Amino acid sequence: MKSSNSLPLRIGTRGSALALAQAHLALNQLKKTFPQDPVIQNAHLIPITTTGDRITDRPLSEVGGKGLFVKEIEQALLSHEIDLAVHSLKDMETTLPTGLIIGATLKREEARDTLINLKNYSLETLPSGSIIGTSSPRRTAIVLSLRPDLICVPLRGNVDSRLQKLQEGKMDAIILALAGLQRLGRQDEATYTFSPNEMIPAVGQGTLVLECRQEDQRTQNYISLLNHVPSELCSIAERAFLKGLNGNCKTPIGGYATLQEDGKICLEAFIASPQGKPLYRTTQVGEDASLLGLSTATQLNEIAGPHFWDFACTS
Repeated sequence: MKSSNSLPLRIGTRGSALALAQAHLALNQLKKTFPQDPVIQNAHLIPITTTGDRITDRPLSEVGGKGLFVKEIEQALLSHEIDLAVHSLKDMETTLPTGLIIGATLKREEARDTLINLKNYSLETLPSGSIIGTSSPRRTAIVLSLRPDLICVPLRGNVDSRLQKLQEGKMDAIILALAGLQRLGRQDEATYTFSPNEMIPAVGQGTLVLECRQEDQRTQNYISLLNHVPSELCSIAERAFLKGLNGNCKTPIGGYATLQEDGKICLEAFIASPQGKPLYRTTQVGEDASLLGLSTATQLNEIAGPHFWDFACTS
């Protein structure tokens, strides 16, 4: 009978084409790092259907939020059905279930958003009244703050189904994360890519993380070698900012951190009402990732004022 330490790693992932591509990316990095180790060379993916995958006809804010994309996978970790999970960081809650940790943060390749349409329009040149599909309150708020004459409609489903709705003429443009298109080899379909200053990305957008059990030292030893410290520091700052806001609804929020040459972290962030106005932005620089995130949240709350959350939740 094989020792549990010699059994191949079982890697949990959502079953969409994008999620599988991301899980293969992580698995390939592990195989390159441990080319002679059968635990890694024989590792395999276990697709898991999440509540977020099953419910595609309503905005996530109506059915429980973004954590619905990871709940069942985290349950599989806790019940020892899998050893490791690959997540898009932006899908994860800021507080993990007891007993689970983020064991590695992979290098963030791309955080920007992209506009896709069939007539090569930018956001600035889209005709008035154009219909834009997006699943994100953040993207909706920024679009409406820049172009209040446009119409934003909910858009759920995988990347293929979203692009298909555009091809069918159900909307004039859609907004997707550029990282997802790149991982599917479809980046050429992007019409216009927003700069992080134009459209501040979602917290964790473009970042993949590996989650495991806190007690599982074997898995931690493997995945720790994949950890990219600059990306980890930036993700800590962004998630501390999100947690520090302590909002009581699905308010549009964006936070994007970068590591500067001097080793300090720059964090750009915003909060807004669902209609894009008011929209409050700030930029802070600091050395401690967690403290930077918390101070940025405090500053935005002070700028917005004590009544912002009530207004944002009812508007």
